[in-house]
Amino acid sequence: MATLAGKLVHPERPPDILSGTPRANAIDRWIYVFMAAWFIAVVLTGFVPDAIMKVHMVQLGERPPFPLVLHLHAVAMGSFLLLLLTQSALMATGRRELHKRIGIAAFVLVPVLVLIGLVLAPTIYHQVWSFEQGAPPAAQPRLQGVLAALENILLLQLRVGILFPLFLAIGLKARASDAGLHKRMMFLGTSVALGAAIDRMNWLPTTLPASPVASDLWILVALSPLFVWDVVRNRRVHQAYWIWLAVYVPTSLLLYRVWDTPWWHSTARALMGV
Repeated sequence: MATLAGKLVHPERPPDILSGTPRANAIDRWIYVFMAAWFIAVVLTGFVPDAIMKVHMVQLGERPPFPLVLHLHAVAMGSFLLLLLTQSALMATGRRELHKRIGIAAFVLVPVLVLIGLVLAPTIYHQVWSFEQGAPPAAQPRLQGVLAALENILLLQLRVGILFPLFLAIGLKARASDAGLHKRMMFLGTSVALGAAIDRMNWLPTTLPASPVASDLWILVALSPLFVWDVVRNRRVHQAYWIWLAVYVPTSLLLYRVWDTPWWHSTARALMGV
């Protein structure tokens, strides 16, 4: 009876048809290394061509120079992505103790990224606003359009500023008690920030500037290798994905509701103090 009751309370999962196979064990170790490298590839694909184009615009006097805080953001985010790759590789190669020691860096990098983001958004906005004030009349309509786009982008930046540290905090808190939740939340939290790179890939189908729905769908595509393997390997959806969806979906629906509305543009300008 006790055994039967235990099964009713804690039903056994279906047997894992891949258990014990060398290929499955190898993918278990290296899927996170692949995902970290994949995230870096996404970021480089989005930002490198965009940065080259904007440097050329600065040289032509068509936009203000890059502020220092933007360079700091690039260094901090690059460091975080490299840390994610290093940590994944250490676990894949069995160097768990070194993984734990180096992982302390995340407790520094995550707050630093949030603080830089709080400075970066208004800095960029005020820089463009000041540039627009002194621009020739012929250039002002285009710059006003840029400001309106930045006001919408501020919604995305606010979402990242809230969800990125929230998800990573959940992952870091679980590092000693639930390794499965820990490693998945580190990647799910990082994925929230990929939209900035994806939105710069002008060759991808998009719903921007009307809506950021396509950007969110591309984030799901970026996450799909990890999710598909998890479902195939474990024959269930891990709780980490349910936690992520339970927070990400409502905040995204709210974002879609206020996107590009007159209320939001006036609110954004008030927040920026202009």
